[in-house]
Amino acid sequence: MGALTLGALGVVYGDIGTSPLYSFRETFKSHHLPVTEVNVIGACSLVMWALILVVSVKYLLYVLRADNKGEGGILALTALVAPRAGGQAVGIIKWFIILGLFGTALLYGDGVITPAISVLSAVEGVGVVRPELSSYIVPIAVLILMGLFAVQRRGTGAVGKVFGPIMTLWFLTLGALGLWKAMGNLEVLRALNPAYGISYLLHNGLNGFLSLGSVFLVVTGGEALYADMGHFGKTPIKIGWFSLALPCLMLNYFGQSALLLESPSAVSNPFFLLGPAWLRPFLVGLATLAAIIASQALISGAYSMTVQAVQMDYLPRLAITHTSESHMGQVYVPSVNWLLMIGSISLVIAFKTSTGMAAAYGIAVTGTMGITTLLMAAFVHANWKWPMWKVVAVSAPLLVIDLSFFLANVAKIPEGGWFSIAVAVAIILFMTTWRTGRGLLAERIRRGQVEIDTFMQNLDPATIRRVPGTAVYLFKGTGAAPPALLTNTRHNHALHEQVVIVSVSTADSPYVNSADRIAIVDFGNGFFQINMVYGFYEDPDVDNSLRSIAGPDLDLSSGDFTYFLGRETVISTPIHGMADWRERLFAFQLRSAAGAARFFRLPPDRVVEVGSQVEI
Repeated sequence: MGALTLGALGVVYGDIGTSPLYSFRETFKSHHLPVTEVNVIGACSLVMWALILVVSVKYLLYVLRADNKGEGGILALTALVAPRAGGQAVGIIKWFIILGLFGTALLYGDGVITPAISVLSAVEGVGVVRPELSSYIVPIAVLILMGLFAVQRRGTGAVGKVFGPIMTLWFLTLGALGLWKAMGNLEVLRALNPAYGISYLLHNGLNGFLSLGSVFLVVTGGEALYADMGHFGKTPIKIGWFSLALPCLMLNYFGQSALLLESPSAVSNPFFLLGPAWLRPFLVGLATLAAIIASQALISGAYSMTVQAVQMDYLPRLAITHTSESHMGQVYVPSVNWLLMIGSISLVIAFKTSTGMAAAYGIAVTGTMGITTLLMAAFVHANWKWPMWKVVAVSAPLLVIDLSFFLANVAKIPEGGWFSIAVAVAIILFMTTWRTGRGLLAERIRRGQVEIDTFMQNLDPATIRRVPGTAVYLFKGTGAAPPALLTNTRHNHALHEQVVIVSVSTADSPYVNSADRIAIVDFGNGFFQINMVYGFYEDPDVDNSLRSIAGPDLDLSSGDFTYFLGRETVISTPIHGMADWRERLFAFQLRSAAGAARFFRLPPDRVVEVGSQVEI
């Protein structure tokens, strides 16, 4: 339990742990609020209650209870609320799926911004220690980001071993600095009274409400608590939060408040000015390490989220590299890595300061958190059988908080918040185009589909010769002859003595027991249908699964068989389906998708591809 708790501190709390670098500062600077006693105590009160209500109550005590066989995250929650029981989703189920996909798309925007703002805000400490080096802040941040993304292909296993101890040191440093300064002015403890937060909002009017957009920065990363549940478990995550992360964060915000009461000019960078001058170089180094770790957690999360989306057929097959033999969750997705790197570096160059970038930060996370609240309401009503009054009593206050933070962040859209929305819209269009295109492609294929029984009856022994060996055809369908089988038979006038049709599907659960993975149907005359099911956290290893079949009627343990794969080329036509530009986008997605052989882990020297054209 201790090792898991230490790991959770290193991965789960990296993002939220670096919020003290910029969140309290931006509450005042970005909204031009005077640094008065009323405002400082009030802002501190809002920060404290955001940590308590959003992270402790909503996520730790409520959302973490909704696990999909031990796994969490918005896609896992979407699968629980809107299970894919086959066919096209309709009605409210369709809207829940769209909500879940949009929340996922927003998290990608967060994955671009978090490395940029975390690293840049840490490196800005150089300007506090040595003002003459301020012009080098952006180049240093860019170099760190380039190095961070360049080493991703090596995997996070080795680096992850030191994440926990470094973040533990970071949190202890946060707590110690805050306690040291707060002890000199215990008036800051008044912030625990929520009345001061309410008074702050009333006193500052619209400007005070808009400052909630910066106050929210203290809980960015809260969604990671849920997303990483499967890696560490609920208990270690809760222990890490309540025993170390929460107390140290609260102490640091108390300390920053005490500093501002003592010296209002310290609002320029209250975190680094919190410590004595001789300690600041150490703080810059430690903050940079913490920012890199926070970035690493978001980057790894983007990889895992991508794998889930591919497995659930919301994204095309992508090249995925497994960086650990013992932990299947440790993966590297090159295309996602380089896109994140380009996005993060572009943000640093464009905004130049973390203050400028803070305008683009927050709206993505507030949107995701609001969607999580809505999905949770549907989940507890359907799965826990809560009566509607209870659902409303719990969900409504949480939704009010989420919407308040979201509306406060809406004002950031012209100043940079548009970036997160643009990223989310692009990704949701990409995902829905792929999903819709796949449905149209399957529909067109089904129109020319031949049932396997009909195919067998029409076989003419005089013209079709049965040759020795076993042919395995991958085809997502049951009871029908794959197009590759029809094409191969028509052109070569030959058929293997043993024909195995394999259909691979993804369950709504993260894992599937090996005993439930394979179902075999014997059609006779040497024809077999094998249905394989994998969880959305699992990697389909078709070759290995087939080799596990060794029965009296079908024995594939020798591995002596050839794979035949269909490769469709899509042709855009005036036939009713999607808009022309989306059909062209889908055709591009299909061409760019990683080969089925690599995705399903098939031996490349035993794979034959059979091409065909399909009009959509």
